[in-house]
Amino acid sequence: MQPQLIIDLIGWLGAISLLLAYGAVSRGIVQGTSFRYQLVNAVGSVCLLLNSGYYHAFPSSFVNVVWIGIAVVTMIKYRGQSKSSDQDGAMN
Repeated sequence: MQPQLIIDLIGWLGAISLLLAYGAVSRGIVQGTSFRYQLVNAVGSVCLLLNSGYYHAFPSSFVNVVWIGIAVVTMIKYRGQSKSSDQDGAMN
């Protein structure tokens, strides 16, 4: 498989991951502070970072570095609450 195709697939995986995570929060399936949501955000952003870095899209790379940082800080901050906030529909 060609390197460019691999990078493209990684980028699409990242985009789909971020959209699914955003959709899940918007529909109340997970909380924005849940470990699951933040992990999907971080992984999706890493994938997009690899893709945008490969194509020298540095503004997008910067946004994804910040996005990863926000996700990691949030995972650390709420790590003790991950069990209760990961429950489906736990938006009360």
